[in-house]
Amino acid sequence: MACRIGELVLDCRDPELLARFWCEVLDFVVLEREEEGVEIGARDGFGGAQPTIYLSKCENPEPAKPRLHIDVNPTDRDQAAELERLLALGARPADIGQTGKESWHVLQDPEGNEFCLLRSRIAPLADGPRA
Repeated sequence: MACRIGELVLDCRDPELLARFWCEVLDFVVLEREEEGVEIGARDGFGGAQPTIYLSKCENPEPAKPRLHIDVNPTDRDQAAELERLLALGARPADIGQTGKESWHVLQDPEGNEFCLLRSRIAPLADGPRA
């Protein structure tokens, strides 16, 4: 037997704000609201293939560099179009010392949590490279 990741927990000042942001980014829905936070996940609910994200209310989230961050891949458009969409949702570019030659974009959510936008992982078409 083995385990799977069931839930990722993110401390934040405003769980509702981040729930709206991450639901739009990931096409998730709110699964549960509690006084302490908001849990979001795939439309198929708890126990699906993807872990849920629990946005835990914390008055003063630790500002130190996190040891874990989220990477996302576009699912229905190329990386450039997805970058535009994420910026329109409230993501901001983050400078962590990139060279500019990376194949990914480092961004921050509305509370400053870093995440990366990778290239699409959609299988390449027979007549060309993937996005």
